[in-house]
Amino acid sequence: MSATQQTDDVKDNATKVGVVLTDAAATKVKALIEQEGEEGLRLRVEVSPGGCSGLRYGLYFDTDVRDGDTVQDYEGFGVVVDKMSIPYLIGASIDFADRIDAQGFTIDNPNAQGSCACGDSFH
Repeated sequence: MSATQQTDDVKDNATKVGVVLTDAAATKVKALIEQEGEEGLRLRVEVSPGGCSGLRYGLYFDTDVRDGDTVQDYEGFGVVVDKMSIPYLIGASIDFADRIDAQGFTIDNPNAQGSCACGDSFH
């Protein structure tokens, strides 16, 4: 499968179920969870007020699943999104890059109308 086809498939899945991870992001998250060594860790993705554009993303590991949370299962871990963040993240995809020109997680969110220069927040 070409990179373009994979990107299109990720975006199609994101539209159906909320935020999704590319293969590269899922591989990195799984490795980080294994490195932590704590049973039941999941990746929590959230949107909260803050940043220079009004809203910011949060990515962190969590063992809790609260009322209203949506959990998406990947091979070996889950991704949790709280009910307040879901509307902001439907259709979004998370990728991971480890290259000389880019490193870390990025979020491609079709709901974001704009972002700040540093890329840490959006509106």
